[in-house]
Amino acid sequence: MCTGFTLIEVLVALVIIALSLLGLGALQARMQQTDLEAYDRAQALVLMDAIVNRINANRQTARCYGLTSATTGVPYLGFPDANHVAPVTCAGYGDANTQLTAVNDLNEWDAMLKGSSEAVAGTATGGLLAARGCISYDDVSLTYTITVAWQGLTPTAAPLVACGNNTYGAENLRRAVSATFRPAALL
Repeated sequence: MCTGFTLIEVLVALVIIALSLLGLGALQARMQQTDLEAYDRAQALVLMDAIVNRINANRQTARCYGLTSATTGVPYLGFPDANHVAPVTCAGYGDANTQLTAVNDLNEWDAMLKGSSEAVAGTATGGLLAARGCISYDDVSLTYTITVAWQGLTPTAAPLVACGNNTYGAENLRRAVSATFRPAALL
């Protein structure tokens, strides 16, 4: 007489298990997106630190590194489009050797932003998604602002810095890390 209730209980249990597994799958996908976003931020910090160290190491020609407008965020290095700096030049600061060092540093940083650290079949694949690097110099405070911008995967708050502004579709998909510093003056 109660044989149908057992079958209904089993079906209800299967529906509950199926919904739980779907929720677990969605959680796993969201965790992977978050993990990739954290990895990208760590890579951007490494790229930013790399150019800060290069500017500090080449203080005589440090002004050659300031190639970006602080208010517009262009031109920049990295993702090749209409606002990409090409070719990088340096004149008026330091000597020929330090100028060459600055040009090489900026060209290497440009390649790192484009993902040259890893390549598959000759194509750079090791970088951030559409990474852009901005270096601006403030004549008043004598400081540099280094910014690395890239495209994120999920919407969040838009960064306040200008680097990469209006280049990733919705501004809430743009990610950026930024640091302002003043190179030490050696006497």
